[in-house]
Amino acid sequence: MADEKSLNFLEEIIENDLKAGKYQSISTRFPPEPNGYLHLGHAKSIVLNFGLALKYGGKTNLRFDDTNPVTEETEYVESIKGDVKWLGFEWANEFYASDYFDQLYDFAVNLINKGLAYVDDSTSEEIAAQKGTPTIPGTNNIYRNRSVQENLQLFADMKAGKYPDGSKVLRAKINMSHINMLMRDPVIYRIKHAHHHRTGDTWCVYPMYDFAHGQSDSIEKITHSICTLEFVPHRELYDWCIENLEIYPSKQYEFARLNMTYTMMSKRKLLQLVNDKHVNGWDDPRMPTLSGVRRRGYTPEAIRDFCDRIGVAKRENLIDISLLEFCVREHLNKKADRRMVVFDPLKVVITNYPEGKTEVLSGENNPEDHTSVRPLPFGRELYIEQDDFMEVPPKKYFRLSPGQMVRLKSAYIIKCEGVVKDSSGKVTELHCTYIPESKSGSDVSGINVKGVIHWVSIADALPIEVRLYDRLFVTEDLNAIEDDFTNHLNPESLTVKTVYAEPELKNSKEGEHFQFLRMGYFCKDPDSTPTNLVFNRTATLRDMWAKEMKK
Repeated sequence: MADEKSLNFLEEIIENDLKAGKYQSISTRFPPEPNGYLHLGHAKSIVLNFGLALKYGGKTNLRFDDTNPVTEETEYVESIKGDVKWLGFEWANEFYASDYFDQLYDFAVNLINKGLAYVDDSTSEEIAAQKGTPTIPGTNNIYRNRSVQENLQLFADMKAGKYPDGSKVLRAKINMSHINMLMRDPVIYRIKHAHHHRTGDTWCVYPMYDFAHGQSDSIEKITHSICTLEFVPHRELYDWCIENLEIYPSKQYEFARLNMTYTMMSKRKLLQLVNDKHVNGWDDPRMPTLSGVRRRGYTPEAIRDFCDRIGVAKRENLIDISLLEFCVREHLNKKADRRMVVFDPLKVVITNYPEGKTEVLSGENNPEDHTSVRPLPFGRELYIEQDDFMEVPPKKYFRLSPGQMVRLKSAYIIKCEGVVKDSSGKVTELHCTYIPESKSGSDVSGINVKGVIHWVSIADALPIEVRLYDRLFVTEDLNAIEDDFTNHLNPESLTVKTVYAEPELKNSKEGEHFQFLRMGYFCKDPDSTPTNLVFNRTATLRDMWAKEMKK
């Protein structure tokens, strides 16, 4: 009997909490800021938060951290909801930090009444200077000694819109000599006269993330608030606010975020790629956004499998992108129908096949389902791949060469009888004969051949556009670079070409996945029209980068 999968550290914490009776059930949340599109790093957090709740019979809230009206838009809210659903998850409740603006304001007033918050008129530069350094304590300013009544009035006037942006802030009154610089009287409210995507112009003071986060968790009674490691220094402030406000004691836990080879995960830098036209929008199939990988043809099952395989760590590490590509290939190998597409055509004329004759053969859609077949028109003239013929082959070459036989996939055995060359000596056409008794599925020829190649009937060939996507960057660890990250872009990350496909692809649907035999996995792009079908390469059939690195 196989050993059960070992628990990760978060599962151990939850199981101990449940066994101790600390909670009857658990609650987690996924709290994105709606200021951009989700990427694969967010997918790890989504799979973790929703997965833990599902495993332990709890619930997960989707909460939008919409406390910065300048950068947030409803467009991003809708895209985030679509991405979470696409990954296969449903949230128990849909909340917004802006739902709690009144409560958060009251919490701030509570801290003022306790003498634990004050209004500061210092500029942002002055506040930064007053905070000191990790080795030099900060210094108190004159505003720190304002009375409770003065602070209450000033904060109310801030809310009423009496002061311009940047003229005042509300700070928690903690300790300007604290070893954790985030605890040196952090700003918890700022003035921002900006239109909010949900509350309009009702508010002109907005809570900072560190103030809104823990209290929102508490309001929703989140038991396990799971963040990435960069929030470790923030946990102390998270706990301080909850303790001094005497509210539900949500607890924060941290895990390592997703860092992946050849991949940029910074939302700011992804935005730069879009704005500077290095890519064709947020859903460009080279982008690590969920909308991008979805358009490229990655499946939610593959992404969930990838997240499960990499696990949950307490330390930052660099995950090899080839693992994600492996998960994608493994899933698509099971679900993708097969089609024959010739990328670099070489004409074949079957000289003993009757001129003008066409027959319709059958091809399996997927090797795992022998009952599902598609029609394959076959005729006298075909396209095969240039690479499937060699005039002077090496030993153990089992494809087509003069005097040698191969099987055409789902069709007949053919033999190369002669070649036609152009003035430069390049082979432009093959003359072959076929064995009528060797038809796939009813072969009575008794001939065994080792080579099998794909083909397309020229008379029925469907020209399609393929977009051959590759990794967007050529540098493995983008976190380690010191120069402009755009210097590391892969100039060959996209190649577009016209190829020749079997006509059954006319019936394909947008987003449908296919394995183009021996060429890779592809999916139909939204840019497709009835007269111009477009397919994106999702993945090659094997890791071509590993092959390149060995050269």
